[in-house]
Amino acid sequence: MSAITHHIPDSMMAAYASGNLPHPFAVVVATHVSLCAECRAALGAHQTVGGALLERSDHVSVSAGLKSDLMAMLDDPVVPEPIFERQGIYPGPVVEALKGKPPRWKTLGMGVKQSILSETGGGSVRLLYIPAGQAVPDHSHNGLELTMVLQGSFSDETGRYSAGDVEIGDEDLEHTPIADAGDACICLAATDAPLRFNAFVPRLLQPFFRI
Repeated sequence: MSAITHHIPDSMMAAYASGNLPHPFAVVVATHVSLCAECRAALGAHQTVGGALLERSDHVSVSAGLKSDLMAMLDDPVVPEPIFERQGIYPGPVVEALKGKPPRWKTLGMGVKQSILSETGGGSVRLLYIPAGQAVPDHSHNGLELTMVLQGSFSDETGRYSAGDVEIGDEDLEHTPIADAGDACICLAATDAPLRFNAFVPRLLQPFFRI
C-alpha cells in the first residue's frame, strides 16, 4: 500500500474515541485506523485522555438495587464477538459490515457499481467500484461525506487519493472525482445526507440508486 497522506481530522477522531461519531462515519474511521499507524496512535492518545478524565470525574452514588443488578450482570455468560479479518482489499471493519460475505454489486451505469452495506435515517455506508478513467458525476453535498480508497486511486479538484486515504466532503465542496489509470478504484463511502448532483440525469436516477 502506498503512503497514506489524507487522514482523519482530530475532532472526528475524538468523537470516535468517545463513541459519539454516527455509525456510517465510524465504519470509515475504524477502517482507516486499521491501516494507518499514525491515526492508530492518535486514537490511542484520545482514549488515554478520556480514561484520565473518567478517573478524575466525581463519583456518583447509585441505589442498592442498581448496584445489585449491575453485579448480577457480571455473572451473565459472555458471548464473544466474532473477529473479522482482512479479506483481499477489504479490511476487517469492512468485512464485518459485509457480514463476512462478498459485496453484492449493483450497476449504476458506465461501469460504476455500488454495494450498500447499511442504510438508515442517520446515513448510509456503501462500497463504490469505479473503472479506471471513469468519472463520478459532478456533485456537491447536503451534509458530510467520507470517502476512503481501498484499491486504486482517484483525483478531483482537491487532489489525489490513493489506498488508505480519506477525503472529507461537506456542503462547501463541489467536485468531480475521476478514477486514475490502473486498477479500478474501489472506495468505502459514508454519508449522512443525499448528494446534490448538478446534471439532470443523475438527479433523475438518484432515488433509484439511493445515493
